[in-house]
Amino acid sequence: MGKPLSMDLRSRALAAVDEGMSCRGAATRFGVAAATVIRWHDQRRSTGAYAAKPQGGDTRSRRIEAHRDTVLALYGSRRDITLDELRRELGEAGVTVAISTLHRFFTRHGITRKKRPATRSSRIAPTS
Repeated sequence: MGKPLSMDLRSRALAAVDEGMSCRGAATRFGVAAATVIRWHDQRRSTGAYAAKPQGGDTRSRRIEAHRDTVLALYGSRRDITLDELRRELGEAGVTVAISTLHRFFTRHGITRKKRPATRSSRIAPTS
């Protein structure tokens, strides 16, 4: 993902618009897309600020985190449950999630679900 353009560039482009230049003219002058200056101008008009909005970050984990106790209770009752079985049981409880969401949930909480203990390395043959 690209980095946001500097506040200096934003303020200079918007100052040019305030002095009477069109948004498209200011965009050409400062070497950015016309839509960019138009968007900055609209943002400043509606909110009073023209700073870049936050980029990236986690936007979806709060949905599964709201059901954290349910997920951990189901997992605690059956440690050998597969992610698909857990997803189905959560569906019966009214929680709709994907398998990948459950995988990220367990990773985020540092819970490993390995079904058998680690084996020593073999010198003669690869082990699974």
